[in-house]
Amino acid sequence: MTYPFSAVLGMADMRLALLLNAVSPAIGGVLVRGEKGTAKSTAVRALAALLPPVRRVAGCRFACDPAEPDPACPDGPHPADAAAETHPARLVELPVGAAEDRVVGSLDLEKALGEGVRAFEPGLLAAAHRGVLYVDEVNLLHDHLVDLLLDAAAMGRSHVEREGVSVSHAARFLLVGTMNPEEGELRPQLLDRFGLTVEVGASRDPAVRVEVVRRRLAADADPAGFAARFADADAEIAGQVAAARRRLPGVRLPDAALRQIAEVCAAFDVDGMRADIVTARTALAHAAWYGRDRVTIDDVRVAARLALPHRRRRDPFDTPGLDEKRLDEALQRAQDAHPDDPDDDGPDDGGPDGGDPQGGGPDGEGPQGGGPDGNGGPDGDGGPNGGGPSGPAGGGPQRNAVDGHGFGERGADGPGSEGGGADDPGSEGGGAGGWPHDGDRRPTGGRPNGVGDDDPTSAPSGDGSGGRVAVPRGGLRARLLTAPGVGDGVPGRRSRARTGRGRTAGARVPNGRVGALHLPATVRAAAPHQASRGRSTGPLRLRPGDVREAVREGREGNLVLFVVDASGSMGARQRMTAVKDAVLALLTDAYQRRDKVAVIAFRGADARTLLPATSSVLAASTRLAELPTGGRTPLAEGLLAAADLLRVERLRDPKRRPLVLIVTDGRATAGTRPLDRAAGAAAVLAASGAACVVVDCESGPVRLNLANRLALQLRAPRRRLDDLVADPQPPTRGDLGRNTPSQGHSSSKIYTGGATADRGDR
Repeated sequence: MTYPFSAVLGMADMRLALLLNAVSPAIGGVLVRGEKGTAKSTAVRALAALLPPVRRVAGCRFACDPAEPDPACPDGPHPADAAAETHPARLVELPVGAAEDRVVGSLDLEKALGEGVRAFEPGLLAAAHRGVLYVDEVNLLHDHLVDLLLDAAAMGRSHVEREGVSVSHAARFLLVGTMNPEEGELRPQLLDRFGLTVEVGASRDPAVRVEVVRRRLAADADPAGFAARFADADAEIAGQVAAARRRLPGVRLPDAALRQIAEVCAAFDVDGMRADIVTARTALAHAAWYGRDRVTIDDVRVAARLALPHRRRRDPFDTPGLDEKRLDEALQRAQDAHPDDPDDDGPDDGGPDGGDPQGGGPDGEGPQGGGPDGNGGPDGDGGPNGGGPSGPAGGGPQRNAVDGHGFGERGADGPGSEGGGADDPGSEGGGAGGWPHDGDRRPTGGRPNGVGDDDPTSAPSGDGSGGRVAVPRGGLRARLLTAPGVGDGVPGRRSRARTGRGRTAGARVPNGRVGALHLPATVRAAAPHQASRGRSTGPLRLRPGDVREAVREGREGNLVLFVVDASGSMGARQRMTAVKDAVLALLTDAYQRRDKVAVIAFRGADARTLLPATSSVLAASTRLAELPTGGRTPLAEGLLAAADLLRVERLRDPKRRPLVLIVTDGRATAGTRPLDRAAGAAAVLAASGAACVVVDCESGPVRLNLANRLALQLRAPRRRLDDLVADPQPPTRGDLGRNTPSQGHSSSKIYTGGATADRGDR
């Protein structure tokens, strides 16, 4: 049984964003970002029960509305007097491993080619029409599938075109995605396609946490009884959603509000016009939710807080967030520019008659005396035992702990905080044995080893947390590194691989469902049998064994493992800065090429996995900014830690090929017989079959060339640190006409196979 929506404690921003999309699906969906275990999936699954029931044509697989059927429906045309049936709004969940055919639908290729019949099997997009499409861990979904989802959500239709056969059907749904940023970020282009984004985090208030556990245990022990306790609160919220939908067409957007929206979007320098449009739609829905007949400055402020943070992100080292002081300043500028505007008379305190709609106004006093989402519980208690913090779902957002505005649950401790504000654990500092806490998942304000704010490889995180992330020096680009051979990994942009997308390299007999049809090979396979099948004229006679699918070769994403020497020999300020610059440029390259990344650092007496395999380049840069240096050089431990991590990742993701970048000067000084142990560890790593590159960080007039020896032991190429990155600069007059490679050509390839260790060294 579904957990009741009104029983979800806290998470007011998330509940508000979900409900505003339920009022106006044209907003474009919600992306919920946050740490694991914060009721993201629970709230989304509970939302579908609050939506009005759907009337559809009886027997239509595409849920056509009897009052306005889709003229292009594959099951149509439907007669005007077609029988109708009523069903609850449907929640469709899209699994991370879903294939493209499962998402958009599939064609029966044998019938299409042999009989000329257009037989279409609907996919998840058709099933979600007029309901909710929920994608958990949307950041782990392949980019081309995310593109398909967002295109369908934006256009309201899904188009399937394969081998000359075209099918189109309506696909209007409320799109909700959830993700844990530690597992990787979405590209900014995809982030922009989500209407709203909210950050969630677990409460640090013990009383709230106690009540969350109490409710969860009660729901597990008696699901039906627990749902009955909150049935009235859920029914009231559902009624409010239906009322707000009816009210929405009559809500007015005055010119003053439009100017405020434009001023805010310009102030935050967002790209394009989608931000302005989404903010306007959200403000209209927010006004309708409160029972107002026109948009006010409070509606614009709340809409901007939900619609703009993720649109500020331009590159992988930008963190989503919104400076609320800048937001207020932009709104004030818009008011000051038109002080006598008759449409702008300040914020409303209630509905069109000045009252509080349905008992839930900006003060967050929702139905039954609790929070506006029903969080007051059936007994109407406002505290943790009766509902905890008030939220948005039934009347209004909770007052902000900082400035008093109704913004949802965003206290003085930053995004996702619900009060309490426990301090984040900091780094233990530098020194030979100091490492950042293993459990720390957030950037901290501390700088190890005395690295100050003027460090050229670090910058504020941008989300108001006071933390720092490492950022690459402007213009620095990495040259392309690839794994040797042809793989079978997930689509990406690095190494050659047989994938479902790319150029056609051959044909094969399909194993299971047919992927992309290879038409010439299918015809060639069927041609010798036409006489025996009785064909003299007419269409080609096909059998299932004739069908051939295309083998396509494209590019795959790899696991790029950084093994970084953080010992005392690397601790010189200038050298470590150069290393961070190079690694950050390589991290940016990994982000653009859809790789996973992992970071191991070795110093003192051991090696630490600073970041397990993840798609989050931002997390990697944060760990790099906090990396302390000092102590001896346990090279053997670093190499063995890399071999162990690769062994585990092969079990988790066997098709993703690794690429190991060992960033060191080649010294080994820790433990007994360090050079011999390092040679043995190198043999273990080489035996794993992973493609390796030794990045030589040694500098100065006197060089020991120890990194070259390590490269020979690994049977890997050695590259100088300055060979892997380049500053794109225009050629000087003296360079014009010379046959020299451009320093800034980021696509220069360095293949990691072969036994030549010094390839390209000067």
